[in-house]
Amino acid sequence: MNIQVVTKLPRGAGYNLALTYFSKDKPGVHPFFGLLRQGERRLVESYFRNKDFTGKASEAKALPRIGKGKIILIGLGERTKWNLRKATLCSRRVVSLAKQEKLSQVNLALAPLLVFVLEAQRLAQIVTENAFMADYEFTRYRSAKETKTEFKNLVLVVEAKEMAGAQAGIRVGKVVGEHVNAARDLGNIPGGEMTPKLLAEAARGAGREHKFKVQVLGVAEMKKLGMGAVLGVARGSAEEPKFVIMEYNGGKKKDKPLVFVGKGVTFDTGGLNLKPEKGMNDMHLDMSGGAAVIAALSAVATLKLPLNVVGLVPAVENMPGSAGYRPGDVLKSLSGKTIEVLNTDAEGRVILADALAYAARYKPQLVVDVATLTGACMVALGTHASGLMTPEPKLQTELMEAGEASGDYVWPLPMWDEYEDEVKGTFGDVANLGKSGYGGAITGAMFLKQFATGYPWAHLDIAGPMKIVEGQYLSKGASGVGTRLLIELARQRARPALAAVAKGAKKV
Repeated sequence: MNIQVVTKLPRGAGYNLALTYFSKDKPGVHPFFGLLRQGERRLVESYFRNKDFTGKASEAKALPRIGKGKIILIGLGERTKWNLRKATLCSRRVVSLAKQEKLSQVNLALAPLLVFVLEAQRLAQIVTENAFMADYEFTRYRSAKETKTEFKNLVLVVEAKEMAGAQAGIRVGKVVGEHVNAARDLGNIPGGEMTPKLLAEAARGAGREHKFKVQVLGVAEMKKLGMGAVLGVARGSAEEPKFVIMEYNGGKKKDKPLVFVGKGVTFDTGGLNLKPEKGMNDMHLDMSGGAAVIAALSAVATLKLPLNVVGLVPAVENMPGSAGYRPGDVLKSLSGKTIEVLNTDAEGRVILADALAYAARYKPQLVVDVATLTGACMVALGTHASGLMTPEPKLQTELMEAGEASGDYVWPLPMWDEYEDEVKGTFGDVANLGKSGYGGAITGAMFLKQFATGYPWAHLDIAGPMKIVEGQYLSKGASGVGTRLLIELARQRARPALAAVAKGAKKV
């Protein structure tokens, strides 16, 4: 898909126009209305007059133009309630309806979608990345390819003074949207094919394409390091575990890196504590955190951000094989701390323990782990937000702002000291399940906290939004959740360096 930006459209041509209206708007208020032929204007006015279209949120109509082309009417709801979240959904609705109507191209005016205090550049970015996300479909395993019109071109119409900013926003939005879709591609591959080896190869391929360093540790290397947690979880599978290390060096050598850690359980049966049938259906998505980290590193490298970023992905299958780890086992982790296994289905936190300990060797400015960790987080927050847990109040605020800006929404859960007793082991140092059985998302984070030492750290439990749900105007399957937030966080952290570069350029 191509996204262009122009300052005006010719009048009378038979192209497709998207007209967006708030409730109580008059037809003539939209800047495209004057481009319509007289008969087309009368048709639109009749829809308003007869209340066939009222501008309500989620309302959409497709009307024929005289000759070629169509008019797409999109309702925005009440003007006073318009916000960035609704602008995000609107971008997807335009592309979704265009595809439904078999249109290859649509023109969209940016001005009516502007949110208070939001620059046109940022809005152009959001429209672009969400257009790419709405255009995505996973068709890899369909034997018969449907004959359909390919959506090829979205044209954004802006004021002349906004042209340069909109073009810059489109460039960033394209990178973000394409890499969210790359994470969705990885997540949608079935568990029988998506093995630790394949996930590691995907990381290698991303490194080759986007020019960052990738190292993959096998069983021998992990044994030598003492990664007993990753190796313990992997014992029940015929597939060997991998530990993926990605390093992008866009900053100065002395600069402390950001470290992103992604859970890479390529399929989770629950191990010997076998999941029920319904609980296993989506478990090929249990590597969504790892996919998000690979995609985010690729986007950071593509954007050439002036900072150092490391990605760590422990990749395993959790299977109930005869050699599998058992309830009651005690595993020795890379940190030296021992993990008492109370439930083999709480495996994600176990493998992340080794990854978080490994992260310390980079002396990072920040570590963020992204994991489909607990069903308890889905119970608490549903499917629209990831759980955010960190002992750092300032970091909590930073991540909530990055989540709101990116569209990967997060909501905080407490990390009070009172919860720490929940994960103290009886025979090992730390237990992989809370004692009370309550607050599972928090106790999962408290477990991880025991291994995230010596650096600022935050945990994102992405179990809820790991797949697309109704009302998001996206194709079913993996959502790529976490990718946009990590990219936005990296961009925020890179701004001082970008400002310094810009200042130096002005002096020259």
